Amino acid sequence: MNPFSISEQSRIIEMAWEDRTPFEAIRNHFGLAESEVIKLMRSTLQPSSFRLWRKRVNGRKTKHLKRRQATVSRAYCPSQYKHR
Repeated sequence: MNPFSISEQSRIIEMAWEDRTPFEAIRNHFGLAESEVIKLMRSTLQPSSFRLWRKRVNGRKTKHLKRRQATVSRAYCPSQYKHR
């Protein structure tokens, strides 16, 4: 059984898709380890979307705090959340 509401699941999925949001941030906010995020993504997304996400995330240095460069100081790029 999934303990998260639909809006929480949506936010976890959104954070998982974001290139600069590390898995550690998801763990801090929702208590999910990387393997649990992968399970949630697999059970929630369509198979083709899951494969696309895994291909995108695999090897991406910004998804792990220990692997990211010190110059990456934000969880999102400046143009990601444009306000009017």
